[in-house]
Amino acid sequence: MSEELVFQIALELVPGVGNKGTKQLLSYCGSASEVFKSSKSTLLKIPGVGQKMADTIKQATPFKEAEAILTSAEKIGADVLHYTNPLFPKRLKQTPDSPNIIYKKGSGELNSRRSIAIVGTRKATQYGKEITDKIINDLEAIDVTIVSGLAYGIDIQAHKESLKCNIPTVAVLAGGLDRIYPSIHKKYAEEMQEQGGIITESIPGTKPDPHLFPARNRIIAGMTDATIVVEAAAKGGALITANIADSYNRLVFAVPGDVGHTYSEGTNKLIASQRALIYTGVEDLVYHLNWDISSTKETPKVLPELTQREKDIYDLLIENRSPIEIDLISLTTQIPINQVASHLLSLEFKNLVKSLPGKKFGAIG
Repeated sequence: MSEELVFQIALELVPGVGNKGTKQLLSYCGSASEVFKSSKSTLLKIPGVGQKMADTIKQATPFKEAEAILTSAEKIGADVLHYTNPLFPKRLKQTPDSPNIIYKKGSGELNSRRSIAIVGTRKATQYGKEITDKIINDLEAIDVTIVSGLAYGIDIQAHKESLKCNIPTVAVLAGGLDRIYPSIHKKYAEEMQEQGGIITESIPGTKPDPHLFPARNRIIAGMTDATIVVEAAAKGGALITANIADSYNRLVFAVPGDVGHTYSEGTNKLIASQRALIYTGVEDLVYHLNWDISSTKETPKVLPELTQREKDIYDLLIENRSPIEIDLISLTTQIPINQVASHLLSLEFKNLVKSLPGKKFGAIG
């Protein structure tokens, strides 16, 4: 049992700290164990830490509970991934409300080269199921992981077809990994662990209560390059996922449907309001995500000589994988926007960056 992991779980159990507070504490203290070992006066010097939080941390004794959680995870064969672990999903880590810890079962890669979320209504029509199957089959020749929520309808259709096509697929659960919901999908959850997996932020034993599903949806949106909504009513979980993905500056695609059909209302409105790009085929993903599919194998790219700022921008675009708006590049790299534009132009001349619609830029390679 990892002692530091116990401290990391324990910090999650301290009331009032939260995800952002935890990251702030760790950035200043260096580790979860050091947070608990730090004096109150040291904690009070950390921005955002007041008297109440400092007192709560110093008085907290959640270590036995943290050990019990870790033991429970080990019993069910789950890996516990803190955000400082290199196996933690990098795309998810970049989101402002990312969980600090996720629990995972399965041998699949959570940092695959390409990752797409496919979501939709629980009451999928035959059309919706057929479109989902077509999307998956079109992606079979591309190195991609499919992420969804294991729910009835479009979600499970995406998982089932991915398994059929031997495409890695990951299910994000609202409850603990030992509380598969719906239970009828347990066999698929077990199958996908061979080359994909099941993950959650909930500790083992957590029931999949309704309030956990919107939180689950942010993980689906956060750990993928883009979200495809196949069918959706005017309201529902699929639209929540789409809206969250949009707030993360991730691309959203929607499959158009028949006007007047209940489960086309949500997708058609997403397209009409320009909150989603229309999905007509895998070419849309390739173009808007700037995918190089000339080879399914990722080979090292020999870079020309770059200035430090050009390298900073290129590394950001490579790590982010999805195209980024110029103002976000400036904000993240702390390079003035007028200089960012000049560096991007230089990178385009060097065939390392591609300009895309919406004043977005993506790395080539």
